[in-house]
Amino acid sequence: MSLAPGTRLGPYEIVAPLGAGGMGEVYRARDTRLGRPVAIKVLPPGLAADPDQRRRFELEARAVSALNHEHICTLYDIGSAPSVPLEQAGSLQAAGGITLDYLVMEYLEGQTLADRLKTGALPLDQVVRLGVELADALDKAHRHGIVHRDLKPGNVILTQRGAKLLDFGVATLAMTDAVTDSSQAVTRAEPLGGRLLGTPYYMSPEQARGLAADPRSDIFGLGVLLYEAATGRRPFEGTTLVDLLASILHETPVPPTRLNPQVPLRLSRIIDKCLAKDPSARWPTMDDVRQRLDGLGTDLRTAARATDRSVAVLPFADMSPARDQEYLCEGIAEEILIALSRVKGLRVASRPSAFRFKASTEDLSEIGARLQVSTLLDGSVRKSGDRLRVTVKLTDVADGYCLWSERYEREMRDVFAVQDEIARSVAAALEMTVSAADRESIRRLATADVDAYECYLRGRSFFFKYTRRGVAFARELFERAIGIDPGFARAYAGLADCCTYLYLYAGRDQASLEQGLAASRRALEIDPQLAEAHAALGTALSLSARHDEAEVAFQEAIGLNPYLFEAHYFYARDSFAQGKLDRAIQQYEDASRVRPEDYQAPLLVAQIHADVGHADAAKACRLLGVALAEAHLRLNPDDARALYMGANGLVALGETDRGLEWARRAAAMDADDAMTLYNVGCVFSLAGQANDALDCLERAVGAGLTQRGWFEHDSNLDFVRDAPRFQALLARLP
Repeated sequence: MSLAPGTRLGPYEIVAPLGAGGMGEVYRARDTRLGRPVAIKVLPPGLAADPDQRRRFELEARAVSALNHEHICTLYDIGSAPSVPLEQAGSLQAAGGITLDYLVMEYLEGQTLADRLKTGALPLDQVVRLGVELADALDKAHRHGIVHRDLKPGNVILTQRGAKLLDFGVATLAMTDAVTDSSQAVTRAEPLGGRLLGTPYYMSPEQARGLAADPRSDIFGLGVLLYEAATGRRPFEGTTLVDLLASILHETPVPPTRLNPQVPLRLSRIIDKCLAKDPSARWPTMDDVRQRLDGLGTDLRTAARATDRSVAVLPFADMSPARDQEYLCEGIAEEILIALSRVKGLRVASRPSAFRFKASTEDLSEIGARLQVSTLLDGSVRKSGDRLRVTVKLTDVADGYCLWSERYEREMRDVFAVQDEIARSVAAALEMTVSAADRESIRRLATADVDAYECYLRGRSFFFKYTRRGVAFARELFERAIGIDPGFARAYAGLADCCTYLYLYAGRDQASLEQGLAASRRALEIDPQLAEAHAALGTALSLSARHDEAEVAFQEAIGLNPYLFEAHYFYARDSFAQGKLDRAIQQYEDASRVRPEDYQAPLLVAQIHADVGHADAAKACRLLGVALAEAHLRLNPDDARALYMGANGLVALGETDRGLEWARRAAAMDADDAMTLYNVGCVFSLAGQANDALDCLERAVGAGLTQRGWFEHDSNLDFVRDAPRFQALLARLP
């Protein structure tokens, strides 16, 4: 340090040194006129020796002093002190009698960001708050025509009232000097050190090239600060200045999310855009940066959402000339959905959840909120002859920002490659680390035959209508796809689903069940990693009362794809049939988590909660289930299952008359269906109408219902359990 305590510079008395660097020495001082503490920066001799430079410096200093912002350190004064004879001052050894230029600023109690970062990254809420404060301060400066040019952690003081930005006005001279020194250092390729240590790490590419800095250079500098604050590491490194400048000019930083998995994806994207090499690709203004950072507050208050990596794939729009390619549009979207579901750590909304927003006019933010995802993938498909055009866009739900988009013009035979490219691009846009196994899983083709694929997609479109007629059509189409490509595992799994559905809901035909078992096993022979095939096998085994084997199959399916609704749902049903209620509760809850719009799981788990004495949980689940059933019936008024399950919830909630009305409507729709008859019988029993209940149960068994476990464990039947007719009915079951 040059100045000893007691030395005076004009009206300012030096109290103690505070620090030193390439930009000069800083002291705590006292303004003898006003009696207040101040900070004085003494500039290195000769820094402003050029008269033109000095005039510009003084003009900018005056402009900065006029800035009144809570996060900008106030500049009080600028001046020069004539040299003091050495024998009088004794402490001006460095000054050597040369006139000293100095700045006088408000004195701040706090720690520099540089010192704080020595202990590692900041908590994420502090990172965002720091970014908002600095961006707001810089935005005001930019609006007044002032560019900082030298953002770095040493120029930020962290106080109890927030961050304070230092050294406006000094940067003009400093950066000119630094660029000159940098050019010389590049030639010599010397190790980093001396007065350049610090500043070069935070230079923008244009500054590194020796070009003039503008507000976009400050945006880059803020991005570097936020990157380091969030991860504890600088985005650009180098052992020599040559290496460092090459890194700034050419290298893409490691995504912050990889260095700190807790970094929200939106924060990572904000930083990434700040660090664009091309100034025109950065955020347009510092206020844009502030707004984006300010919007992160809610996410950070909910940690699960802040770090969430989730996506919903909406059904693609049909842009074909005849508008007859709906099955292809939905099929391509579903294939992408399935591929994304294989990426570890990425949560993907189920097909039924996402596809119910087909052609929705709702705002994307509303759809995302209802699906509880952070991003949405939507697009369109145009097929004309053998030509295929697929356009896709990935959107951030919170701010509507387009994360990635692309258009593919290909032949129809390239549809598989397009789906693969889209899935991998979405994973990359979400900054997901995709393992080699995941990449291989995404690339794995369902079939190489386009005709088989089209049959399969048509079959899926019919299957998801969830009607006996639709499932019967789907069954034929899956069989046709298998005929074209006998190695098509997904077609076999689809066929198995059709067979078990028809067995369960359309007559208990044993041949259908046997075909379901055979088809699911064949699917697994072809692709042992196909979660849907394991779930299909588990369902078929469960319906065959082979519960131990079914459990293994369901667990295997869930291990391969934790978001597969059918695996959780049918595992829960199998557990309930065995009287394993705790496990049934868990699996039903997992099914609801995977498919939140499903009315079945909440109503079924409600009954189990009631059985084990969880009255409040039972009521809450029934209220939710009835509301979901009502929403479903508004779109599907002829769905008997929604009616009889909703009826059960209504009666249990005390709305007996309304519940019985729903039950009778369901029975009238499917008067000979075993499943409908059984469930309507349960509603009558729950309502205390024994004869009607027993009539329905007897007809259900006569129609082929053989699930003895349901009769034994279903508490809905407690009212009729001791009746002789019920005991006789039980004796008829295997």
